[in-house]
Amino acid sequence: MSHPNAFLASLGRLELAKCIVDDGWPLRRAAERLQVSVPTAARWAKRYLELGPQARELGAKGMDDRSSRPASSPQRTQQRVERRIIALRVNRPWGPARIACLLGLHPSTVHKVLSRYRLARLSCLDRATGRVIRRYEQTALELSFTSTSRSSAGSPTEEATGPWAGPRAGPTADTAKAALNPASHIHTAIDDYSRLAYSEILLDERQDNNAARFWQGGSAYFQGYGVSPRRVLTDNGSCYRSRVFNEALGPGIKHKYTRPVQLAEERSPLRRRCTCRTLSRSP
Repeated sequence: MSHPNAFLASLGRLELAKCIVDDGWPLRRAAERLQVSVPTAARWAKRYLELGPQARELGAKGMDDRSSRPASSPQRTQQRVERRIIALRVNRPWGPARIACLLGLHPSTVHKVLSRYRLARLSCLDRATGRVIRRYEQTALELSFTSTSRSSAGSPTEEATGPWAGPRAGPTADTAKAALNPASHIHTAIDDYSRLAYSEILLDERQDNNAARFWQGGSAYFQGYGVSPRRVLTDNGSCYRSRVFNEALGPGIKHKYTRPVQLAEERSPLRRRCTCRTLSRSP
């Protein structure tokens, strides 16, 4: 859209019309003066005459572009039919073709009604709840890393609490159990755009070399699918803030950290951890 002072915008049209109507210039001379065609000069002179006495009050606003929407549309879909289309789309997640088959309409007609009322596409809706999915995705690649405690035996480490919990063992037994069954952690990397995921179980997450080793394996995995890492999003864990991990990233990768207590930014890794936990519990 041009600015108001552009050549032959609202002000230019008004001056052209005044030259023809008020000053009595011939159409050809006025068109040559403003370097436009004769039909263009005649069109704006006719607009100026149609405004009549309101031309002085409106000024340049009277020469603005008018809407091309017709005053009436006799062939437009009836309002009750539009309400049925919207009701079917909201209550049943159907596409335009299926709704059109039920109502005896053309799919393009149903699509125009859905677009007119700004109803989201089925690909943008959650099939379970019907709500619009708001995905955290960027054009550049961003990876989210997180970890969760697991036992080396393959099942999640859980501790029973409450009146139904049995007697706890002493510190000596706990120390011996931890030595025989050291804790391990799931490190997860997820591509923000394609949701391609990579997980790896490593021992003590407090060791800086584990995070760097996980990054080397994860980057090789993503590059095998044609995904070149350019940006990395991690939590604020000490292993990800270490010098060893940042040196492993390399100079061409931008490293960002999640804000404190921002579950929305770690929702995808959280869902993947829940899936892994469920699969590990199944026989």
